Amino acid sequence: MAAVRPSAERQRGDEAEDPDGGWGWVLVAALFVSTSLVFGLMRGLGVFFVEFVQYFEESAQAISWISSTGLAAQQFFSPLGAALSNAYDTRLVVMAGGCLAGVGFILASQATCLLHLYLTMGLISGLGWGLVFTPMVATVMASFTRRRTFALGLAFSSIGLASFMFNPLFQFLVETYAWRGALLVLGGLSLNIVPCGALIRSRRRTKGPAKEEAQGTSACGGTLRRVASYLELPLLCERPFVTYTIAITFLNVGYFVPYVHLVAHSRDSDFSEYQAAFVVSAAGVADIFGRVASGWFSDLGRFRLIHLLSFWTALTGLFIMLLPVSTLWGSYVGLVAVSLLYGFCAGALTSLAFTVVPIVAGAERVMGALGLVQLIESSAGLLGTPLSGLLRDVTGDYMASFMVSGSFLILSTLTMATLPHYFSRTDPEFPATAENAEAQRLSSETDGTNALAADATD
Repeated sequence: MAAVRPSAERQRGDEAEDPDGGWGWVLVAALFVSTSLVFGLMRGLGVFFVEFVQYFEESAQAISWISSTGLAAQQFFSPLGAALSNAYDTRLVVMAGGCLAGVGFILASQATCLLHLYLTMGLISGLGWGLVFTPMVATVMASFTRRRTFALGLAFSSIGLASFMFNPLFQFLVETYAWRGALLVLGGLSLNIVPCGALIRSRRRTKGPAKEEAQGTSACGGTLRRVASYLELPLLCERPFVTYTIAITFLNVGYFVPYVHLVAHSRDSDFSEYQAAFVVSAAGVADIFGRVASGWFSDLGRFRLIHLLSFWTALTGLFIMLLPVSTLWGSYVGLVAVSLLYGFCAGALTSLAFTVVPIVAGAERVMGALGLVQLIESSAGLLGTPLSGLLRDVTGDYMASFMVSGSFLILSTLTMATLPHYFSRTDPEFPATAENAEAQRLSSETDGTNALAADATD
């Protein structure tokens, strides 16, 4: 017993050192790379938009369904990734997702019709992204407390950096290898998510009570209880969580539209291919600074996170509306300037959208809560860019597309204002938080009892 106890103490010591330091920063680096290969890559797909329209001779709306299917699949399968991570090993789930993401793009390089792209780039790669993103984010959030927003902002800054690098790179790959060869290269890049997942350490599961309760019921009832526990389905009956999820859903309708259609809008405004690609790259650079600056400022604690999120969401919607206005007089400088402002605000809100979740749902339920949020908002991701493409086909330009997209972000801000205690200066204590505190107290008492028993045995 004396030989076993030091290792157990070291394990508890490692867990105590994890928050705000230690291996958590390694996980931030892993999330940095994996998010660049998910959302950074997703944002760069606008370069392929024009190529697909010309090759398949389809409408903008039909082509828009490719990226929308991928985004919707990533969000739709996020609860699956969360449930598998709660039930089994997060490391294996993320590594499997990285393999699927790469295979989807490799198969897409052999597509002969749009349906093939929907199934490969959309469904298969989207499934892989769903198994990667939520478990990685939840793992990083569990490793930080005081510097959580800054850690996420730092990790998510890779999306802006990838947007800056990937758009010119993808344009070069398309011109050099055509779109099929470019997709093959993207498949190889996506496989780099696998070693990122290998860096995740296995953690002790905290779902014991649900499993014990299931043993006392029928096999079917026990299974259902276990699934509900892993998915955190009781959150769907809590008003704060439902209201916040609706707000994020509205945000998601218009958030990704500029990254899909801004290149095409720039081309319609008679700017060159590389000028159009640079507009998105400029927004990506501003995105980097927005994420880091917002994370640093948010962790100062001067304002509530939900208020900061509302502020940045409203500004993002406003600048999305100004994107087509800036090109009415053919000013490339004006378009770049508005793109920089949009990129900064869009980056600033991203990490906040995730760090508000533990406040609404409770830190112990963050894995399942993130999965449910992305599941519900997947419908918005599926419809956002096709709606924008439909408005482009109907009106002949992207003015209405960007106006409608920006208005959804304004609507998201108004929805957040209906949260309970929104106008309070401090975060409310939701019932879930009290329950989690009690669970932690009981867990600490159990650990203390076990330690005393070990000493008595010695």
